[in-house]
Amino acid sequence: MSIKPILFSSWSSSCSWRVRIALHLKDIDFTIKPVNTSKGEHKTKEFQEINPMKHVPALKIDGKTLIESLAIINYLDEAFPQKPFLPTNIYQRAQSRAIADVIASGIQPLQNMKVLKYTAKEGESLNLNFARHWIKEGFESLEEIVSSSSGKFCVGNEVTIADIVLIPQVTKARQFKIDLTPFPTICRIEKDLKVLEAFHKANPLRQPDCPNDLTDYNKSFFE
Repeated sequence: MSIKPILFSSWSSSCSWRVRIALHLKDIDFTIKPVNTSKGEHKTKEFQEINPMKHVPALKIDGKTLIESLAIINYLDEAFPQKPFLPTNIYQRAQSRAIADVIASGIQPLQNMKVLKYTAKEGESLNLNFARHWIKEGFESLEEIVSSSSGKFCVGNEVTIADIVLIPQVTKARQFKIDLTPFPTICRIEKDLKVLEAFHKANPLRQPDCPNDLTDYNKSFFE
């Protein structure tokens, strides 16, 4: 790999966060190209040429541009097989993929800003109760799943794609003021993951586009 990969990323985007974790787990040196979604940079004609879906992340690597966080993570796992994101056991591989899909398909899309704006009632800017309902319901199912599959992490004792996807979602749940007390397994796994170097480096607070004027309250979600 002669040219350093470029990650089009937004500091607090959970999907961007997943890919940053994956890149750091693989020890891949990469450059971040910040995309300010609050200013609509993801909707520009220039960015649409990079990702027609008009959202982050996108990754330029090996002369190609990849989109969608799980597709990018799977590409990295196949292109750089060291420190694999899936267990060798075929059943645990399926479990890891299932947990990642539960979060990436069943929970995270229902908290997206465009969904919350579209479903808002007259006079509301965002339908926060919509997001809280689906995050809480999703976590109830997720807690049951990881309670049976986990060792130290989501599936057994090695970091998998499930853990990569879990960390950003737990933080988003806190931002939406979800009480995480009923989900002790999820919280325990999060605590064990946060001390790992790759997860530390990928943290939103350590990104070049993280705002300098964040309040201590807003910083607390990511710490």
